[in-house]
Amino acid sequence: MNNSIDEFVEKIGAGKSSYNMKKRNIPLSVPNLDLDILPYIRETIETGWVSTGGRFITEFEDKVKDFIDADFTRGVQSGTAGLHLSLLALGLQPGDEVIVPTLTFIAAVNPVYYSHAYPVFMDCADDLNIDSLKLHTFLTEECTFENGIVVNKKSGRKIKGIVVVHVFGNPVDMEAIMKIAEEYNLFVLEDASEALGSKYTEGKYAGKHCGTIGDLGVLSFNANKIITTGGGGMIIAPTEEMADRISFLATQAKTDPWRFIHDEVGYNYRMTNIAAAFGVSQIDKIEQFLTTKSNNYFRYKTVFHEHGMKILDFNEGTNPNYWFYSLMIDEKEFGMNKEALMLKLMDYGIQTRPIWGLIHQQKPYLEHQAYQIEKALYYADKVLNIPCSTNLTTDDLDFVVKTILSLKKN
Repeated sequence: MNNSIDEFVEKIGAGKSSYNMKKRNIPLSVPNLDLDILPYIRETIETGWVSTGGRFITEFEDKVKDFIDADFTRGVQSGTAGLHLSLLALGLQPGDEVIVPTLTFIAAVNPVYYSHAYPVFMDCADDLNIDSLKLHTFLTEECTFENGIVVNKKSGRKIKGIVVVHVFGNPVDMEAIMKIAEEYNLFVLEDASEALGSKYTEGKYAGKHCGTIGDLGVLSFNANKIITTGGGGMIIAPTEEMADRISFLATQAKTDPWRFIHDEVGYNYRMTNIAAAFGVSQIDKIEQFLTTKSNNYFRYKTVFHEHGMKILDFNEGTNPNYWFYSLMIDEKEFGMNKEALMLKLMDYGIQTRPIWGLIHQQKPYLEHQAYQIEKALYYADKVLNIPCSTNLTTDDLDFVVKTILSLKKN
């Protein structure tokens, strides 16, 4: 432990910090904004470039590209739009299937349906990411593979690819995923919406950032992400040809932009200049935000461990962005389940949330194939995400920890 964490743990244990049970307002995850953004916003207004053109879009794309050492980046309207465009650019056709995690936000799966394709749901491993062992078993035992084409025995449909999500900023075992994808001739779409700043420190992909390894990667800049543009997303592409294809689809597929000729169905998925202006300001602060995320994670982790509680680890051989913190709540040990604790914490103004409802259990996807879902059920029952904003004060952290510990029955 460093000195600051030692002091924090000592304060909690000794009860010396200023603390009372009066209700506060501590949200789960909110943006960390500064008024130094105002000159950029003013420029967009004065020049009239507030919509889908302007210098900030290119500047933001370039800054993100340099930060993650990507080949090409293209700003889009949202992470969801980025996933949709990526699936189309990767050649997904109506009637195809894509393997997706069930433990994720539904935005990682809906674009498969937008593309008139079908998701096949896969379980998670103990890191909450897609289980590569079950993935390989499924492809080996439940599918045929001939002439470079995977066919699902149960449905008779072609499987074209895999969507992986770096859940809560925890890097997926991409060595295993890419090996499987190569073996079965599948594309890999990396949903790195939660993982800007997360990278690998060991193995084949040491030094690589999440989102830069698969065939395409997608980032999100929603308000709860580590940096925000208010909305917006970005696609990470390995070639200029692929990047240009995405830009083409995102701008209504104008074959001849001056004469409004459209040979394909396109989409209005472009990033706005005013959103990118936010992004230019935010990306300049990302190293500071990453440090704060890490420091707060280890403060929480250390003090909860001292009191017999567990926050989930991040994967070894990685340098994650520590986007969300997953506190395990065992009803027998804690004295109440995660749902009851979440409601109790609301009484004190502390916002927490469970893991998303598993996607294979959501009404639109009840009829779709789900393969040996076990661990996802376990973690969905026990994980509670606790406040993790980069503008949390030490006193806020103190209040969150002490309130949770005060509610612990055993």
